[in-house]
Amino acid sequence: MAAVLLALAASASWGVSDFLGGLKTRAVSVLTVLAVSQPAGLILLGTIVFVRWQSPPDGLPILWAVLAGIGGAIGIGALYQGLAVGSMGIVAPITSTSPLIPLTVGLARGERPSSVQLVGIAVALVGVALAGWEPGAPGARRQLSAGAGLAILAAASFGSAQVALKSAASDDPYWATFILRLASSALILLALTQRRPGRGPAGIWGVLILIGLLDSGATELFAIATTKGLLSVVSVLAALYPVLVAILARAFLHERLTAVQRGGALAAVAGAAAISTG
Repeated sequence: MAAVLLALAASASWGVSDFLGGLKTRAVSVLTVLAVSQPAGLILLGTIVFVRWQSPPDGLPILWAVLAGIGGAIGIGALYQGLAVGSMGIVAPITSTSPLIPLTVGLARGERPSSVQLVGIAVALVGVALAGWEPGAPGARRQLSAGAGLAILAAASFGSAQVALKSAASDDPYWATFILRLASSALILLALTQRRPGRGPAGIWGVLILIGLLDSGATELFAIATTKGLLSVVSVLAALYPVLVAILARAFLHERLTAVQRGGALAAVAGAAAISTG
């Protein structure tokens, strides 16, 4: 149950972070958002590591954490840009297919969720797939919304990063997330040497810092969850953040979702409930 609660808390934190990140990317560049949010998250995770001081890992856990950081930075950049150019209620659910990668890896490694959990996983994944399609004109074939390509890139990057983070967190989840954020911040710093971020409107910096704190907090919660439960289960539960993104987009941006998309979101929630009870 601890793994379930941690994964759901990570999902909620990612949901708010991604909504704010996509929203602010409509006002400033992705690089500006990441240049502020990533270091802010690094300070949070660094403080946690300092307070609970334990000897840092060595060898493969560091490599896995670095790979997770690179994948996460690419994923979040693609996601924020996709949320900025496309419909939040569509781009976010597509990105939530990322658990297909850790799910496959977990099952291949011998993880065996219960029958109820397997049904819940299937329902949740079908739900997000349905929620990720946008209908075209009457009689036209359904097509993906603007930003779908970026959402697919984000999904692949996030899924791969979760697998790497699981391997790193098995040694120490706190050091793993700190090293992960070091790697992603270094990647952003490298990007800053090639291109300067634009100036943002007054008052945006506090929101960008909040985005970084929420994103890093969610990553920490997910890393801890992987040490207490199956990766195949935790990754699916943590991927439910698009439901919150869609709700926030509907509430604050007045985005409309079709009946199929709403049904998909409900199916995703029902699948999560089955996973939790299983």
